[in-house]
Amino acid sequence: MASLEDWHLDGVGFAGAHPFLLVVLACALDRLVGDPRWSPHPVVLMGWWIDQLRRLAEAAAGDCAWKLRLWGGWITLVLVGGSGLAGWGIERMGLLSTGTGVLAQVGGMLGPTVLLLALASALAGRSLEQAVEEVVAVLPASNEAVDDAALLPARRQLACIVGRETSELNRQEILRALAETASENAVDGLFAPLFWMLVGAGLWAAGWTAGPGPLALAWAFKASSTLDSMLGYRRGRLRWLGTAAARLDDGLVWLPCRITAATLALVSRQPWRAPLVLVAALRDGQDDPSPNAGVSQAAYAHLLGIRLGGLNRYAGELRQKPILGIGNPAPDHAMVNRLLGLNARLTWLWLACVGLGTRLGCIITKAVS
Repeated sequence: MASLEDWHLDGVGFAGAHPFLLVVLACALDRLVGDPRWSPHPVVLMGWWIDQLRRLAEAAAGDCAWKLRLWGGWITLVLVGGSGLAGWGIERMGLLSTGTGVLAQVGGMLGPTVLLLALASALAGRSLEQAVEEVVAVLPASNEAVDDAALLPARRQLACIVGRETSELNRQEILRALAETASENAVDGLFAPLFWMLVGAGLWAAGWTAGPGPLALAWAFKASSTLDSMLGYRRGRLRWLGTAAARLDDGLVWLPCRITAATLALVSRQPWRAPLVLVAALRDGQDDPSPNAGVSQAAYAHLLGIRLGGLNRYAGELRQKPILGIGNPAPDHAMVNRLLGLNARLTWLWLACVGLGTRLGCIITKAVS
């Protein structure tokens, strides 16, 4: 088994705490380029497999609830396990660079590069920003004299990133939708996969390089998240088929969501408010049907002093979401930008804290030994 001392990435040593350097580089790559539309993305492949397996399950189970639940559990196991194994395989390819022979030469050239690109693909920080900015770019700058024709481009762009119906939203409702999706997907698309990536890097730093590392855990999480986004609905056959996927995603997001709520204020102008923001987020978030979405949205709402939640329409059905930040004004363009800025700064805070903590741990361990 390869040790951490054997690791290298284009000549950079990966001893001690340096598996975290891979995660830092992946975050930097995500910030620089995001997810280029011309490049194939692992989530697209995951989505294709989910669609195929869903058709197979519905054909076999029909409307039988227990059969649909059983198929849903099997689909979840296959996709999450398969994605984790694919990530583990790429990690093994990276470790080939520590051996000798033809495979080692190939691994030495391609392994670390492929691993880095794959890690960056698990993060959606920059792509979330780009999606929000594309809506803002075509949104009228003022509420004054705004007619339906002027809002059509923004509504179309917004429909690509939210589940609610957008055809009748006014400018203020579009901004609220942007703030809500940016705050919820900050956890689902950025901080939760980053959390599991750091857990994997921690396992490697502890010497367990034969087991799943940052990519295996990150891709397993992305598979769970993609399953939830495609199957985790409380309607029709999905009420049973998507149960396993929804429960697994809720569990995997639970801790990173609360860490996000606890640390968000640390990158704001009022870092001393961190405990108050966490308490308010946990209190207000409990009224949301999701154990995580309400908490993440409430944390941003209280920190930024904006009001989120309200009446939304999904597939022709009106749903009243809990009001978060009661008494605060509705989000405006400036607040949406501030929200995106918080996400970027919090990413680097997490990396700095983990890197510092790991380095101190190494120093203490060497001193004791």
